[in-house]
Amino acid sequence: MIQFAVHLLVSAALLAVVGKMITGIEVEDVSSAFIGALVLGFANAVIRPILVILTFPITILTLGLFIWVVNAFMLMLTAAFVPGFEVRGFKAALFGSLMLGLLNFAVSILFGI
Repeated sequence: MIQFAVHLLVSAALLAVVGKMITGIEVEDVSSAFIGALVLGFANAVIRPILVILTFPITILTLGLFIWVVNAFMLMLTAAFVPGFEVRGFKAALFGSLMLGLLNFAVSILFGI
């Protein structure tokens, strides 16, 4: 349970950092980042696997790069449901999902979370 809470807090912090770094993504306050991290985690656990299976042929053709598009869609879907979290356009979602993935990777390497 504590590991889940730590992961949620780290994800919320990274979402806020991405909101500061990427033009077109806004995270209004801490509660928006926290709720956004919850909704994004739920979307990644429930909806993303279905999309990955449905888009598998395209993913193979693009040598895995289409997963980046699926991640951008998850970010846009999260923004649609979370007040105070806004993604303006697909380009912002694409770069935001890339930055969020890189930051998550860096944190997991540095801290083992």
